[in-house]
Amino acid sequence: MSTLPARPELPKRFYQDVSIVEEEGGFAVRLDGRPVRTPSRALLRVPSADVARAVAAEWEAQKTHIDPATMPMTRLVNTVLDGVAADPAGVADDLGRYAETDLLAYRAAEPQRLADRQTEGWDPVMDWARQHTGQDFARGIGVMFVAQPEASVEALRAIVRAETDPFRLAALHQMTTLTGSLLLALAVSEGFLDVERAWALAHIDEDWNIEQWGEDEEARARRDSRFRDMRMAAIMLGRA
Repeated sequence: MSTLPARPELPKRFYQDVSIVEEEGGFAVRLDGRPVRTPSRALLRVPSADVARAVAAEWEAQKTHIDPATMPMTRLVNTVLDGVAADPAGVADDLGRYAETDLLAYRAAEPQRLADRQTEGWDPVMDWARQHTGQDFARGIGVMFVAQPEASVEALRAIVRAETDPFRLAALHQMTTLTGSLLLALAVSEGFLDVERAWALAHIDEDWNIEQWGEDEEARARRDSRFRDMRMAAIMLGRA
């Protein structure tokens, strides 16, 4: 009989004091005066005091052991410094693909109350995107592929390509993959939606099903964890 692999032992907390230091190029987090480094040994330095405070709070919250699963901002910053910063164009290209398959374009045929919720919640975001880009966005019924106008797709990709800050680019990517919607991520980034509203709009279908059938604790825990990741992205965008 096969057994599940043992979970790797977590490293013990080795520090007492967590501090933030403002220095040239941004803010660094230090443990007992020593700089925090990424898995690739890059210095963990961020441009925003709010991001630095979020990272520091995660390190301060660790108890006897250090659990990366409880450190979403630290993970996101590591992703920026060890990955996105080295290849921002690749990340922008990957993010731009969501312009063709945005969640908000796919509407329910029935029940009518669900379709009405989608219309009420999603249409204002698509109207904002039209005003923001000067392009129209298609809507479809069901799960069949909805072909967006080429000019609309290119307009969204141009916005993404113009984002040269790797921290903002990573935050947009994380928010888009969590919601399935580049439009929702851009709406938060531009201040049209707050993060809580965008999260609720991304889960209209799921919330409808919960109302009909209920929700189990594991699903709720997963959703809560994903929302923490969403909030970290919003903080990185300066929109929390």
